[in-house]
Amino acid sequence: MFTGIIQALGSIKTKVAYDKGAVFSFTATDFDFSSIAIGDSIAVNGVCLTAIEVGSDFFKADVSQETLDCSIFSQLEQGAKVNLEKALKLNQGIDGHLVSGHVDGIARVSEQFSEGESTRFKINAPDNLVKYIARKGSVCINGVSLTVNSIVGNTFDLNIVPHTLSVTTLGELTIGDQVNLEVDIIARHLEQLLNNKES
Repeated sequence: MFTGIIQALGSIKTKVAYDKGAVFSFTATDFDFSSIAIGDSIAVNGVCLTAIEVGSDFFKADVSQETLDCSIFSQLEQGAKVNLEKALKLNQGIDGHLVSGHVDGIARVSEQFSEGESTRFKINAPDNLVKYIARKGSVCINGVSLTVNSIVGNTFDLNIVPHTLSVTTLGELTIGDQVNLEVDIIARHLEQLLNNKES
């Protein structure tokens, strides 16, 4: 589990594709790699990955075909910037919201404009995920915990403050960019419970 509060900006050091998957390595200057062990979970752009090799300034992880298919990882190449967060510990406070690291799908930036000191983003969500998104509810975009301001049809909007823009990859987004989207975990589980009750 994660919180959606990004701990460091990193980048893709290497990417090696193979049949039905790839191996990525990620590096960062402001990330404590000394506390990471092989087998630990790390969220990269909101995707929970398992460290298979750890160095002084990098870690390596397998990325399955399933993850490539439902996230923007298939688009990322060497040098691309990524958001990093270590797994949540039970004695740690939660500043964002509970994030599983299991990306639900890919959304797209449809509008972007300044609103005071902040930036307003309008995001188009896939048809199958809209029902999980609610006004003042939580979503996770590229691993960042955010609050939905409103939703109309398939489009929801987010108001992102300057600090978040400066310490995450969200500050580099432009109209047309695709992003990883994870909807609120409670909404997904509630639907499953209701479906089972009806059956």
